[in-house]
Amino acid sequence: MDLDDFPDGVIIAGPDGRVTYVNDRVRRLARAEGDEMIGMPLDEALPFDDLRGHTWMECMRPYDGLATRRSITEQSWYSPRGSEYLITASLVRDVPGGAVQQVVLSIRSARARNARDRERSDLVATVAHELRSPLTGIKGFTATLLSKWDRFSDEQRQFMLETVDADADRLTRLITELLDAARLDAGRLTLKRGPVRLNTVVGGVLRSIQAGTAEPSWTADLPEVPVIWGDEDRLVQVLTNLVENAMRHGHGLRRIAVAEASHDGVPGVRVDVIDQGPGIPVEARPRVFSRFWRAGPGAGSGLGMYIVGGIVSQHGGQVDIDDAPGGGAAIAVWLPVNEPDALTD
Repeated sequence: MDLDDFPDGVIIAGPDGRVTYVNDRVRRLARAEGDEMIGMPLDEALPFDDLRGHTWMECMRPYDGLATRRSITEQSWYSPRGSEYLITASLVRDVPGGAVQQVVLSIRSARARNARDRERSDLVATVAHELRSPLTGIKGFTATLLSKWDRFSDEQRQFMLETVDADADRLTRLITELLDAARLDAGRLTLKRGPVRLNTVVGGVLRSIQAGTAEPSWTADLPEVPVIWGDEDRLVQVLTNLVENAMRHGHGLRRIAVAEASHDGVPGVRVDVIDQGPGIPVEARPRVFSRFWRAGPGAGSGLGMYIVGGIVSQHGGQVDIDDAPGGGAAIAVWLPVNEPDALTD
């Protein structure tokens, strides 16, 4: 491999501490022309410090130290222009314990790592905020009840305890979503597959949601459809999330329909969930299934649609977002039959 094609900067210095090779990435970084860096002392070719005036050469001393040392771990250092770089090195010896014959350095920008660190910080901040909200309610009501129990009527106590119970349920759902998101990230979300009738599953989800609402405003088309092979509990989670999103953020569920449908010649079943809201802008649709994506006031943890996308993908299906005729968002979930070979023999 030609090291000029290597994405990181590479500097090689000989036993005398002078540069014997630099690749194009280093030349661009140093704004050097041709071979002007060849023969330069390594400390001049590598003028990086730790912002306290300590240079890489002074701190790492690659030609000194333990004779068994073979490498120098990656650390952050700063160029004279203030840019942060990650520098690591290999120490090449002719014989074990012998003198260093070559120092091979790799230099890469820290920008990508810093972006990942910011993402992790944002993740921690978001999770902390979401956990703190229900915990604050639980702590407030329980502390009030413990200190002023006799001052409240039975109705007031029951209201406070119901609020605590609701906040505890919210906290449990959030923790479950966080665990599911972590399993998806790690590729450890397992499915307990079995025969599933999606029309029956959708009917159960609607009955559950209808129990806590007034007269339903939606229409449902739930004909008999082929049995698919999947995890019924996970599919209930998917459909509950989609219907609740339509109820909360889509100005109400307008229609839900189940139908037999093929995709690229593969037999399967499709579920369409249509709300009464303004729809989802085309430019926002690619981000809907990202972690912590939110839209509008009253948004939840931002994990629901990420988990929906992950579970559907685990089933070999897909989720599509479109505009519904007459307005509103139309979210279509397609799932393949995925019947085990043993049942088709």
